[in-house]
Amino acid sequence: MKKTLNHSFWICWKDLLDFTRSKMSVVMIILMPLFMMVMVGFIYTDSAPDLSETPIAITNLDDGLAGTAFYDNLVFMNNATGMMDLRPAENMDDIRSGIYEGELDGGILISQNFTEDITAGNQGHITIISDQSNPQLSVQVEMVLTMVVEQMGKNASMAWINATNNIPYNETLTIIEPYVVDVEELIEGDPSYFQFVAPGIMAMVVMMSLMTGLPHAISYEKDTGTLDGMLVAPIRRLSIILGKVLAQTTRGMLQGLIILFLAMILFGVTIYGNILLVLLVMFLSVFSFVGLGILITSFSDKEETASMMMMTLMFPMIFLGGVLFPIEQMPGFMQSISQFLPLTYASSALRKVMNLNAGVGDITNELIFLIAFGVIFLFIAVPMFKKAMNR
Repeated sequence: MKKTLNHSFWICWKDLLDFTRSKMSVVMIILMPLFMMVMVGFIYTDSAPDLSETPIAITNLDDGLAGTAFYDNLVFMNNATGMMDLRPAENMDDIRSGIYEGELDGGILISQNFTEDITAGNQGHITIISDQSNPQLSVQVEMVLTMVVEQMGKNASMAWINATNNIPYNETLTIIEPYVVDVEELIEGDPSYFQFVAPGIMAMVVMMSLMTGLPHAISYEKDTGTLDGMLVAPIRRLSIILGKVLAQTTRGMLQGLIILFLAMILFGVTIYGNILLVLLVMFLSVFSFVGLGILITSFSDKEETASMMMMTLMFPMIFLGGVLFPIEQMPGFMQSISQFLPLTYASSALRKVMNLNAGVGDITNELIFLIAFGVIFLFIAVPMFKKAMNR
């Protein structure tokens, strides 16, 4: 056992030296996580909807006092707050053509019978139009404009109650909104969407590093004949496998630490939990990814084939592993698939520890699954890899 471990460490050292000889590889181990963090950070750091530079048209088809008052109040409020780029339009056709030509991202239309409906005691209709060719912006436009219209309606109701019932204006809010919702957060601070996505990005980049490094560490050496030299050496084949695992684990942990450092320095990501537990989760994630990578590499006879197989598996894991989007928002069959991916449990455990100050007991399931994935993958991969070395 001592000799086996000693040989494994030498093979690990050989692989790490081989990696460091390529200056570009050393540079990319830093640049790759940096690019990922900067790209995702600037996209998702501010998740609050902002329509200040979004062109929105407003059309008043009503000639009555209520429609004119709504139009004037909305224009006045927008001029005071700069909430959106509000532009006048003649009718619905103007709004539609503006969206088709890319000059508008949405519109507000005051119905023709707005005053008549209000006077008759009915609800007045306000139509919101959005550009559905851009679903994300469309959702933001609809959400923000709906909130604005509802707030204006509430203010109008408060003013009416105050004028007709002689109730003090500051007490009319109790009539309009009798309930108050208080939000209590588990962790103090002002978390951003990037705080949510950062742990998943860490797990994803570690996975990508290992999945792209293993084809070179194994398949490339088979192609060049280097692996044959180790096979004829007086060492056990288990030493070769352990050495490869140790080398890739070291590389994965190093890249994970780089990502963690960049997230904290560049984007203010806060680790609310125990840093040692974060490192433990990261190590178990690397362990499971290495086992999966060796298993896939055992099936391929060339580096190119192994790389293609890795890429084919990586992209579904990125989208289904809860890295960029919560798993709960996915369709049911996708949620079922995500339960069989180690990236799902890696990103979930990191997110709970970093964002919610979770302890070992809170992430027991994730830890068990990560260990199980690693053990199962290696248990299957070791004999297959030994057979592959004989070919």
